[in-house]
Amino acid sequence: MRFITDLFKNKEIRIRIIFTLAMLLLYRLGTVVPVPNVDSVKLSGMVSALESNNLVGMMNILGGGLLQSLSIFSLGVGPYITASIIVQLLAMDVIPYLTELTKSGQSGKQQLDRITRYLGVVLAYVQAIGILYVFNSQYGILLSTTPADYFFMGTVMTAGTMFLLWIADQITTKGVGNGTSLIIFAGIVSAMPNSFVSAFNAMVTNGGSLGWLWFTLYVISFIAIIILVTFMSGAVRKISIQYTSSAGGTMRGKGMNHLPLMINSASVIPVIFAGAIMQAPIIALSWVNQGSVYQFLSTYFVTSHPVGLAIYAVLTIAFTFFYTHLQVDPEKISEDFAKNNSYIPGVRPGKDTKNYISTILNRITVLGALFLTFIAVLPHILPMITDGRIPASTAIGGTGIIIVVGVALETVKELKGRLTERSYKGLFSR
Repeated sequence: MRFITDLFKNKEIRIRIIFTLAMLLLYRLGTVVPVPNVDSVKLSGMVSALESNNLVGMMNILGGGLLQSLSIFSLGVGPYITASIIVQLLAMDVIPYLTELTKSGQSGKQQLDRITRYLGVVLAYVQAIGILYVFNSQYGILLSTTPADYFFMGTVMTAGTMFLLWIADQITTKGVGNGTSLIIFAGIVSAMPNSFVSAFNAMVTNGGSLGWLWFTLYVISFIAIIILVTFMSGAVRKISIQYTSSAGGTMRGKGMNHLPLMINSASVIPVIFAGAIMQAPIIALSWVNQGSVYQFLSTYFVTSHPVGLAIYAVLTIAFTFFYTHLQVDPEKISEDFAKNNSYIPGVRPGKDTKNYISTILNRITVLGALFLTFIAVLPHILPMITDGRIPASTAIGGTGIIIVVGVALETVKELKGRLTERSYKGLFSR
């Protein structure tokens, strides 16, 4: 409470918080503006049918939980997130030009961001028209289906995504926290009350005599998962670092520092990759030919089936190791140690340091991968082990909680930093 009071006593921070809330309110207002040429009656029926759709669920997380509503913001910032992941992977020595931009300082970073946004526009158009086509072919939600109608609606949805990116930029610059993350955060949090209401209706209203017991366990488990995610989000493995003086001697005491390696350096990216890999062939075949191969994949390559769930878990673990080593490069860290006259006590510089960091990274990534896989499969395995008492649409866990907790922790950390900065400025101004 003292922390919140101190925040609102500070004029600059108070203005930033109010501005951030105003931008998020503008975002929420846009979520109720429908895309033109959509039949609202058929749309409501489609929403009910899509509640347990795994692909829609994954795209909802990236977009902020609004895909099935088909509002002007229904794509959210998903296309931009997808584009940023693609550009980041291509910049890992795949396309030399992008690799050079990553080494060009602030100007290179700005150019990469422009490329990401251009790619985001293309992906938003493709995604919007594809979603409209698939939804209309299955549920008949469009009033007219001429090429011009698809182009117009795709333009509206793409413009909505780019406007959201503008809002995100304004929040990052003039508000608090990362704007893109906060928009995703707001979309997920806004869907939580409906999730609890649905869970209550499924377990208490229609659950029989043990309904209250199931719902109580549901709430307790939800809180326990949040605590676990919070703990794992801040968990690090510290590697001691020793500095040497320019004269060649060892600086003791204050010369000792630590290299923190996060237990879960990959965040939720492996879950997104795993879901995309599983759903991509199903989507592609649904456009071309819904034959025996499509029927096989749509039966076994879904997380509601034990085989599909096992594949999903294996892919999540594999991508966790893959993306962690993209994020943390032991060879580069070893080179930076040599440049800064630092070393790990008891480990020789160079190759031995690289191997030591790689070994530690692999060991802690095992724990991070198991944690991430547990959180990812929990919403899908609970309906199986509870015999449907906890519906898939309201199950506990998932990447949404990881995103919500991570964004909340980072935003609070930034607010504390700003508050401390203002305190120091006030101290020196006296």
